[in-house]
Amino acid sequence: MILDYTFPPDPRVENEAQALIDSSHDVFLFCLKYGNEPKEENIQGIEVRRYKSNKLEYKLSALAYTVPLYTNLMADKITHFLDNNKIEALHIHDIKIAGAVFKSNKKKSLPTVLDLHDNMPEVMKLYPHLNKFPGKYIIKPSVWKKREAEFIEKSDKVITVSPEFIEEIKGRGTIEKDKLVLVPNTVRESFYKEAEIDSNILNRYKDNLVILYLGDTHLRRGLQTAILAIKELSKSIPTIKLVIVGTNSTDVILKKQVVDLSIQEFVDFEGWQNVKLFPSYIESSSICISPLHRNIQHDVAYANKIFQYMSLGKPLLVSDAIAQKKLINKIGSGLVHKAEDSKDFENKVLELYNNPDVCSKMGHLGKCFIENEFCWEKASQNLINLYNNLDS
Repeated sequence: MILDYTFPPDPRVENEAQALIDSSHDVFLFCLKYGNEPKEENIQGIEVRRYKSNKLEYKLSALAYTVPLYTNLMADKITHFLDNNKIEALHIHDIKIAGAVFKSNKKKSLPTVLDLHDNMPEVMKLYPHLNKFPGKYIIKPSVWKKREAEFIEKSDKVITVSPEFIEEIKGRGTIEKDKLVLVPNTVRESFYKEAEIDSNILNRYKDNLVILYLGDTHLRRGLQTAILAIKELSKSIPTIKLVIVGTNSTDVILKKQVVDLSIQEFVDFEGWQNVKLFPSYIESSSICISPLHRNIQHDVAYANKIFQYMSLGKPLLVSDAIAQKKLINKIGSGLVHKAEDSKDFENKVLELYNNPDVCSKMGHLGKCFIENEFCWEKASQNLINLYNNLDS
């Protein structure tokens, strides 16, 4: 496995590696280090090999397909990794480092699997620094899109995270159907079966109707919609509390919005918390949300938080981003609001609040879906089958 970042943490990389190890494969992970982490380490069976990097290389990674410097630097490290560990197959985590991997693999011609965690060229369009000087002129998502297409063509197999993402890729051109493999993000059974609940969190919110958000809080995640709705909801539900567990550099905008609306007592910014505390926050909540904005990336990808919510039997309120809308409607585990529409968000919260029996049924349906169909132990079977049959 090739990762252009530090490890740990990375839940998807860890989950995939562990699934393959449990199926009798040996997994070596190429990753980077910026401090004094050990060069070699075995983490739950994963043979981690860390290569020293620095801030300059990190900044150059944004220019990976503008100038070849980053690709060349990484290719030398990857070649060393391949030679020293007798690698038999390559699993590339996203496209930033893919150019370097294919360059290193040119002579060896090892089987290659490209794992698309995100629709990266579309996500890049949402980065603030790409909409102003100098990023706007030197980093081109259109070029990344072209390179992504080349990498998809070169790869033996391509993994994506949702059926909608598969359809989006198929719609680009003539791609063999059996080349695309679905390996969605979801939760391991241990997340909900072995959860240790923190009574302090439960006690803190025992008198509140908690609307919970977990994860990255970038503006594209839709929290401005939820905050605006809380202003009105607090008038009819005085115990309401929007609890935000996560962080992003754009939090200053969210916090200012809360102050401007004078609703500080109804919104808690918890910052980033250890994942071990996520079940406690979920247990303390009444409604769990994923108010994503609509865009190409969000329309084809699931936010992992929705599976965390469902695994603990909570009703969901999600925006109409296509992938999550289709999933929630199919399962019956929550309601859907129009993206960036605070009034619709408000109405849906009230609908859930006024129908506790319906909420209980939605939570039950979501929990059953995770337990019976969509926990990681079941969802990872496609990945295991892929590698068991990669030679053929």
